[in-house]
Amino acid sequence: MTHRLQEYQPPEWAQSLKLIPKHRIQLAAPGVTPITEWKLPDAPEDFKVLLKRDDYTGSILSGNKVRKLEFILAEAVANGCKHVISAGALQSNHCRAVAASCAELGLQSHLFLRTPAKEASELKYNGNFFLDRLLGANLYLTPMDVDYKDYTEVKMKELADSIEKESGETSRLVCLGGSDDVGMWGYIRCFDEIKKQGIEFDDIVCACGSGGTISGLAIANYLCGMPYRCHSIVVGDSNEYFYKEINDHLDGVGLTDIQAEDITTLYDYIGPGYGKNLPEHFELISKSATETGVMLDNSYTGKAVYGLRDLMQNKPEVFKGRRILFIHSGGLPSIQTEIMVNSLLPHSTKSKVTFIS
Repeated sequence: MTHRLQEYQPPEWAQSLKLIPKHRIQLAAPGVTPITEWKLPDAPEDFKVLLKRDDYTGSILSGNKVRKLEFILAEAVANGCKHVISAGALQSNHCRAVAASCAELGLQSHLFLRTPAKEASELKYNGNFFLDRLLGANLYLTPMDVDYKDYTEVKMKELADSIEKESGETSRLVCLGGSDDVGMWGYIRCFDEIKKQGIEFDDIVCACGSGGTISGLAIANYLCGMPYRCHSIVVGDSNEYFYKEINDHLDGVGLTDIQAEDITTLYDYIGPGYGKNLPEHFELISKSATETGVMLDNSYTGKAVYGLRDLMQNKPEVFKGRRILFIHSGGLPSIQTEIMVNSLLPHSTKSKVTFIS
């Protein structure tokens, strides 16, 4: 698959950074994802909301994950890796994107997935979990409450060592969400794409589930003189955790004279927990679909848009202006599960079903 490698040339304003990727593999659909105006339900009338449609990057590859994987898997292919090992929740969008990308590139994917299930009879093959199997990934199911660093990452390294010992083939380990110093470049590149689209706005908002998307956007915005104010709605873990993650990315690319708090603001809207929802989340997801045709997922974009709207309604002073660009990071397959169907249908009151005899 080395013929898929494209030499990567960063924008001029990013060429002073350290750890610039040498290659990229195009995995997303060709072209630029559009920026469109969005009538966000119940948003204050003095705000204008725009969507960067990264949910248009592909079918099963839709979302922000594929931008990161274009750099991560290019590195894997360039280094001769035959296996890719990653981790996430049972309905992880990232893991599904890893499985799909690896299938396309002829690599074997291995996914460590957290699940409350104790035995095979408790598993339901739907949503991303079904797609992972269909795409040929090897799946390793772990308890829900295990720590990534202390448990899952250790198991991933053990698997890589075992594969190399048995076959002589090497593996690329990919952290949660693909949010390492290589994957982050997906959103440095995305920022450059947004700039070239030439659409005026004041603030950028995205979901924060692993930290790579906001890190890339905020670093790029800083390098370009802070034309926008960057915000991220935290949907997993804590603000403190993600400020540290962003600071680690800053150190990784050689920006040691600034702190995460100088280039972005994080807001905690995790609610009951990662992947857990309030009725208000489901109401917004349903309203967005019914009234605007924009699909949101329960773990990331649904919570992030809920947080964005709450800030617009109750803390408008946090924004630089009244023109907001929201990064739609995909995630549709994760709501196509029995539990999500049962949670969302009660809010879908506009649709009617009629039998015709």
